[in-house]
Amino acid sequence: MGQYTPPLRDMQFVLHEVLNAEQEFKAMPAHAEIDAATIDQVLEEAGKFCSEVLFPLNQSGDAEGCTYQGDGVVTTPKGFKEAYKQYVEAGWPALSANADFGGQGLPELVNNVFMEMLNSSNQAWGMYPGLSHGAYAALLAHGTPELKQLYVPKLVSGEWTGTMCLTEAHCGTDLGLLRTRAEPQTDGSYHITGSKIFISAGEHDMTSNIVHLVLARLPDAPAGTKGISLFIVPKFLPTADGQPGERNGVKCGSIEHKMGINGNATCVINLDNAKGWMVGEPNRGLPAMFVMMNGARLGVGLQGLGLTEVAYQNSLAYAKDRIQMRSLSGPKAPDKPADPIIVHPDVRRMLLTQKAYVEAGRAFSYWTGLQIDREHSHPDEKVRKDASDLVALLTPVIKAFLTDNGFECTNLALQCLGGHGYVKEWGMEQYVRDARINLIYEGTNGVQALDLIGRKVLGDMGAKLIKFGKLVQEFVKAQADKPEMKEFVEPLADIADKVQKLTAEIGQKAMKNPEEAGAASTPYLRVIGHFVFSYFWARMARVALDKKGSGDAFYTAKLATARFYFAKLQPEAEFHLRAARAGAAPLMDMDVAQF
Repeated sequence: MGQYTPPLRDMQFVLHEVLNAEQEFKAMPAHAEIDAATIDQVLEEAGKFCSEVLFPLNQSGDAEGCTYQGDGVVTTPKGFKEAYKQYVEAGWPALSANADFGGQGLPELVNNVFMEMLNSSNQAWGMYPGLSHGAYAALLAHGTPELKQLYVPKLVSGEWTGTMCLTEAHCGTDLGLLRTRAEPQTDGSYHITGSKIFISAGEHDMTSNIVHLVLARLPDAPAGTKGISLFIVPKFLPTADGQPGERNGVKCGSIEHKMGINGNATCVINLDNAKGWMVGEPNRGLPAMFVMMNGARLGVGLQGLGLTEVAYQNSLAYAKDRIQMRSLSGPKAPDKPADPIIVHPDVRRMLLTQKAYVEAGRAFSYWTGLQIDREHSHPDEKVRKDASDLVALLTPVIKAFLTDNGFECTNLALQCLGGHGYVKEWGMEQYVRDARINLIYEGTNGVQALDLIGRKVLGDMGAKLIKFGKLVQEFVKAQADKPEMKEFVEPLADIADKVQKLTAEIGQKAMKNPEEAGAASTPYLRVIGHFVFSYFWARMARVALDKKGSGDAFYTAKLATARFYFAKLQPEAEFHLRAARAGAAPLMDMDVAQF
């Protein structure tokens, strides 16, 4: 079955030594009383729930999968329902939710750490509450007071779960093509008719009601994305006292048989004059839904991070135990017939790649969670605006870079196990299968790359990117005269300069030919990802250098991993710089008929 131990030491390192979370929270009135001890206590308990309750269900849930019973009824794998009951009773759904609606009001940063553990222990299970949190955020931002009072407390408590119903069979990412229609009724509600596909957690047996957020068109809606409205459509219509009442005209038609995340029901959802209520303004549904979509994209990045961590833990344990051949420099375990495979350089390459990507991804995603807290809770308007811009800029990078890396790392973890990795009973092949969806849903990674270069960078003439660049410049300037930081600061300054030049070049070419931006988008995102990771590895190296004298081997390992990243992984950016500069011609010159 494998193992999962929450990496609390590294989590605490990022939270308290790199991000100084306690000091950051003191500047936010809503979180000023939260200290490091409280955060650690919450995460320790969260780790126990994830490792002791959820992780044991991961492999069995994958093997059993969800079952479509017919007539819209779906059952989840054995133990899922009981685990969800424990989750609700412990108050976990309310962790970072608004206290006005029954939430605990803890920072989003803390919730991000919890979500990493959920995804390491059981990604398929974690999607049920993860989507509910997104529905809660969208309703909180755009729901009427009446809708908030009726639905938000139920989502906060976990009594009901939520979904996002966007995709239709004839349109995936291009939501401007959707056909689901909404007819206004005299009582202020709408009758919604259509069909949605690929709806994660769209039907299950874990809660008494499911709240669907559905995109649809009004009768007089303009074409394209400017004619989309958002509606809340419950599985059961709430009664006057807020309990599930009459069955609504929304039903699961079937579930998908998938490559991975088999413990989560991916549903076809059919709406037949289903009663719904508008969320936000008419024809402004997409901006309202982006609250949930952006949250989901950050969540998917955490899925990539979580799977990288658990795959790394298991491949590391195997590499320390499995004996095969002798070290090239002589026996390292002379009392055994062969050495553990961790002595071999290529095995170390695979392990260190996982370790370097997961630890930088953790720092990056937690820092982004802190920016979300600043955006929502800091009293200074400029701080809120800067944090909002940084989150907007880097959301596609978190989603795409962390999931690309996650898929690479789960594959490397499987490779460490050799033939055993390919066999189901060891559990490693499940991580590869589960990780693969993360590159696809919530906007494929190609779409994320287009969003980054088109909307987030060129769309504002690089203003948001300049804000992140200033953080890097300030750090480089502060460390420039410290010889012990030269090996980290020089490659960081170098990639910062190259990002600036590359961005300007692409912008100039795209003004003459828009295809240039599209052609450069995917390699450009990889370059930006390494730019961000270089910044966080340099920051972590600075802390480790300061603490190295303590004698704690944790800091020695952190420095060794930082050196590995800059020596063996960051040079990938050079390849992508050249690929981005190669332009559109190699892609677009060939006639379609020649393919």
